[in-house]
Amino acid sequence: MRRGMLIAALAALTLVAAVASLRFGPVDLSIARLAAAATGHGDRVAAIILFDLRLPRTLLALAVGAILGLAGAALQGFLRNPLAEPSVLGTSNAAALGGVAALYFGFAQAHPAALPLLSIGAALLSLVLLFALAGRSESPLTLILAGIAVGTLAVAGTSLALNLSPNPFAAMEIMSWLLGSLENRSFQHVWIALPCVALGTAMLLWNGRALDALTLGEEAAQALGVDIGRTRLRLLAGTAIGVGGAVAVSGAIGFVGLIVPHLIRPLTDRSPSAILLPSAIGGAALLTLADLGVRIIPTTNELKLGVVTAFLGVPVFLIHLMREKRLW
Repeated sequence: MRRGMLIAALAALTLVAAVASLRFGPVDLSIARLAAAATGHGDRVAAIILFDLRLPRTLLALAVGAILGLAGAALQGFLRNPLAEPSVLGTSNAAALGGVAALYFGFAQAHPAALPLLSIGAALLSLVLLFALAGRSESPLTLILAGIAVGTLAVAGTSLALNLSPNPFAAMEIMSWLLGSLENRSFQHVWIALPCVALGTAMLLWNGRALDALTLGEEAAQALGVDIGRTRLRLLAGTAIGVGGAVAVSGAIGFVGLIVPHLIRPLTDRSPSAILLPSAIGGAALLTLADLGVRIIPTTNELKLGVVTAFLGVPVFLIHLMREKRLW
């Protein structure tokens, strides 16, 4: 499929998903009622549902899905690993640990901005630790191993916080946040996440040419004028800032960065640069539809977004397993 047609089709899907996210939920809003509320001529209940509940939630689903899909595509291209996603570098786990620390020590109750700020700070700190462990090595394997070490340390810290929770309610609050959700998010969360997501997106989209050159090998890429050190810095910093901002408001939502590039890649010429923007748009559509699903699926308690995306990730692993078995 031509890239322009693919982007247009994904943008149309994302628009449909966003409108559906605004319309459907525990109380459905018709298009006419939605339009009236949006233009300030609707009833008060519709205006509250739209502006206080569903619009910030939809905007966050679009932004968080976009940065997760884009980060997954960029990391799979840079590390040349089809199973790479933000958690491979420990970014998601570190941001989650920052949020857990805010809940554990009570900072989240003291000020609403404490949790997102600690999440973003932890994601950036993980980047510093990653560079310290990887050193000057430009090998993707070194980065992956350093990322696994950082991620494992963050998971250990999160487990320690759960283990030492002062009471079951604190442990339940931490677990609930770790499962990922966009429930009860406001425009305050949008303004916290959006600058980080925008900056991270710009830094990741900048690397398309370098990622294409790296498919020829590191020496060939350097011969073509690619500065691998700066490319690595932009990619890792963009991932840490963007994903850190996303996890700060949504909790840990996995597998979007893994699933979306695999869905997009067969529709392109398979070059890393060709899947960056489509993966961002596709990630926005996927997470918005997943968030719509958790609202309309009838359950006693609303499903957590991270649970739904984890189930969506299973088929991707099974496909890779079947491919590998054919090679054995």
